[in-house]
Amino acid sequence: MGPWLLLAAACALWATPGEAHSACRAPPHLWCSSKEIAQACQAEQLCARKAAHRASPPVSVQLYYESLCPACRGFLSNQLFPTWVMLNEILNVTLVPYGNAQERKAEGKWHFDCQHGQEECQGNMMEACLIHLLGDLDLYFPVIFCMESGSDVVGNLLPCLKVYAPELSLANVTACVNGDLGSQLMHQNAQRTDALKPPHKYVPWIVINGKHTEVLQSLAMEALFRMVCNLYQGEPPSACQGQLPATPSPSPPNICLRS
Repeated sequence: MGPWLLLAAACALWATPGEAHSACRAPPHLWCSSKEIAQACQAEQLCARKAAHRASPPVSVQLYYESLCPACRGFLSNQLFPTWVMLNEILNVTLVPYGNAQERKAEGKWHFDCQHGQEECQGNMMEACLIHLLGDLDLYFPVIFCMESGSDVVGNLLPCLKVYAPELSLANVTACVNGDLGSQLMHQNAQRTDALKPPHKYVPWIVINGKHTEVLQSLAMEALFRMVCNLYQGEPPSACQGQLPATPSPSPPNICLRS
């Protein structure tokens, strides 16, 4: 599914029930920030549902990935982002771009070697910088999805920024990527990846509610939406109605092995 179709799906979700009132001037992720904004955007029912869902802990999905791995791109674009669009009320997502890269320190600076070459290192660092500079999953996840779902991850940065995060300039991202900040962010992601228990053997490496098993990995790769609905302990959102328990696929997962 392309980014415009998913954006339309997101807008449809946020606009339920009814379309936003003409007095609404806030972006969707701020509709529930105050009673006045919720009323202006006709989102009282939506905000009430979000408040009810907060009574139970959300399902946590951590994705350890690298920007040019086809399996990572497929999972992020076809499973994780659509699931987050539809179930963001009950789902926490953490993105850690680094994957099977290796780091070394020379002359006081961190240097990185990536499985799919230096372009992947650049893509990883761009996405790490986006996460840091935008700070809010609602802001940076659509940009990263746009990059990963297109034909050219690195080349997609500027058009994706223009559509999904026009408040962030390309110059600021470039300064982060080319400066010490980008290297430090990648070093932090290297430490987070190296600290995984069990150690990761491939990417995408998916951690569900703090745990990674081959069964959880297979379930997430095959049907993440259904899995999140089944794992959530509170009252499920309407989108989960009719979802059957997920079963792991016997087929080998689509992965990029760690060398």
